[in-house]
Amino acid sequence: MTTSTIPRQQQAADALRQARESRQPVPRISETHDIQGLEAAYAVAEINTRAELARGKRVSGKKVGLTSKAVQQQLGVDQPDFGVLFSDMEFLNAQEVPMARLIQPKVEAEVAFVVGRDCTGEAPTWAEFLASLAYALPAIEIVDSAIIDWKITLVDTVADNASSGLYVLGDQPVAIGDVSLAEVGMQLDKNAQTASVGGGAACLGHPLRAAYWLARTMAARGHGLRAGEVILSGALGPMVPVGAGDLVQVRIGALGTVSCRMV
Repeated sequence: MTTSTIPRQQQAADALRQARESRQPVPRISETHDIQGLEAAYAVAEINTRAELARGKRVSGKKVGLTSKAVQQQLGVDQPDFGVLFSDMEFLNAQEVPMARLIQPKVEAEVAFVVGRDCTGEAPTWAEFLASLAYALPAIEIVDSAIIDWKITLVDTVADNASSGLYVLGDQPVAIGDVSLAEVGMQLDKNAQTASVGGGAACLGHPLRAAYWLARTMAARGHGLRAGEVILSGALGPMVPVGAGDLVQVRIGALGTVSCRMV
């Protein structure tokens, strides 16, 4: 990394952070700050993660983004990414979600996993990964972009913490072995009208495979998954724009339901 690269990444991180604080989106930082390549994008995201931790925030988990082919097509990208979740992003089933914390939100239905014990090491095996999980929950991810009109490239969304906003978790945990997660159907309703449908196979073929991709990706970067962390494994269908007053209700097969109202 050259000395000229570091200020550019810091400036890009500052622009994204200020956009979120002011709720005023900015043009693509990949262009305005010449951020090129995934590693540079993740470096920008890491700057803001460190800034949030310095402000006293606490990491509550990780998210996998861009796992649905439908969402990839919507955004014009072709591979997953990951972002960091903080505890103040978390809401529970049927709670109200404040629009004042968001810029241009959209919702996705997802399978969430809760890590039961640390999953560390250089490259966890499939068996080690499965043994680390406690259970699954239905979830709503409220994605949000600091880039104007969601006109993002992969670099932009990675730098923007994988377009993370907030998330809502269901009430009833389900053992991961009790549900065929690749076969579950998903229906997302907005204001009692079906707005998105999909299923488990839309998430990299299987939600557990998406979560495993995350576990190995984080391990390769020297960051294992920790007990108690949440994994948002990725969208099961197209994302849906939402605004103040909207009621979002999701059903994911045997995992059950989860809902929230935007206020």
